[in-house]
Amino acid sequence: MSSTTNNDDKQKHNQKQAGDSVLEKPMSRRDLLRLMGVGGAGLLIGATGVGGIMQAASKTLSAPTTAATTAATGAGANGDVLPFYGAHQAGIATPSQDFILFAAFDLTAASIDEVRTLFQVWTAASAAMTQGTMIGTDNNNLNLPPSDTGEAAGLSPSKTTITFGVGPSFFDGRFGLSSKKPSSLEELPAFGGDELQPEWCGGDIGVQVCANDMQVAFHAIRNLTRIARGKAVLRWTTEGFQRTSGADKQGATPRNLMGFKDGTANPDTSDEAQMKQVVWASADDGVPWMAGGSYMVVRRIRMRVEVWDRSTLSDQEATFGRHRESGAPIGSLKEFDTVDVNKKDENGKPVIPANSHLALARGDGSLKILRRSYSYSSGLDKRTGQLDAGLLFICYNRDTSKQFIPMQTKLSLMDKLNEYIVHTGSAVFACFPGVSEGGYIGETLL
Repeated sequence: MSSTTNNDDKQKHNQKQAGDSVLEKPMSRRDLLRLMGVGGAGLLIGATGVGGIMQAASKTLSAPTTAATTAATGAGANGDVLPFYGAHQAGIATPSQDFILFAAFDLTAASIDEVRTLFQVWTAASAAMTQGTMIGTDNNNLNLPPSDTGEAAGLSPSKTTITFGVGPSFFDGRFGLSSKKPSSLEELPAFGGDELQPEWCGGDIGVQVCANDMQVAFHAIRNLTRIARGKAVLRWTTEGFQRTSGADKQGATPRNLMGFKDGTANPDTSDEAQMKQVVWASADDGVPWMAGGSYMVVRRIRMRVEVWDRSTLSDQEATFGRHRESGAPIGSLKEFDTVDVNKKDENGKPVIPANSHLALARGDGSLKILRRSYSYSSGLDKRTGQLDAGLLFICYNRDTSKQFIPMQTKLSLMDKLNEYIVHTGSAVFACFPGVSEGGYIGETLL
């Protein structure tokens, strides 16, 4: 018998021992009905249950995240696994993957204990999914709904990241957390030109799932939603995309649906000093539980692509303040050339138009954010006969009130780009710091 066979047998034996619980044993109808009555909360169909069942799942679900299991599955061999645990949540400074599925949830939980349990089980499930392993231990029990929906079985982990945050409404008094609400975590003010639609706004919890495969990303949100039954419900979701890594082997700055590069001016995520200044919250900011976290802004920006497509190239470049082909600031040759908004042409006019998106967003260079946006397309708007497509704008900053809001206020008043876009959705979330193995997302708050 080969050593591989011995290892497989040993692994199966260890998994069986680790999974010995009522969840693995054949169950009668009476057993199911009895479990459905535990705590009066009911059984999560297709997930892992509630109360004590969820606590048991929390323990077993954390097992697949160990380095030994990752090595055994071979998931990390091709670099398709990104760590779930760490000082900061993955999906913020992480290089953008090909796809995003963003979901906002509203809590229906009756107590802070239920919220805590939800985050504990979500953490364990997320750690498993980012490793490319099946959720739970009840995927071969004919007497129970599978604990994993199965559509990602056999697929690569696809560099999946799952990032969690809580919105202003999370602190509205239901769970006794009002005193812990960050002063900078407020719904965004009304900006000029906003046409916000309620179905794309707000949420108690925001979950950003990014992956190099959309089916893998969908699998993550689907299973988090199933696990949340009885404690949280979906409020809205949006899918997004960019050019895939397969289509762009060089990994250039992605282009938005207007054809221009998006994210050129981002801070260097490898520069820890700059990240601390721009992105990561600090205990010195007055909210100790947010230290190592970040504030996320989500805006759904519809592009009037039909109007844009009839604009001349010179007008398009003047709108963005950059050359379309190279991404360079107007008057320069390369994408990352230094931006000089004060440079004048031979007639004394600014080379980069003062009302261009670049000039206004950059300003004096003191306001910076980390952009992590994706394009979206929701098909045809039947009311107008035009495409409902645009930008799922996501950014991270250390203090939204001092960074994003001043920047967007100026843009909303003067940006030439406003002729071609309309903001239809808006949400803000305080994204927790990272979590260590054995802990759970939101632990510093809860």
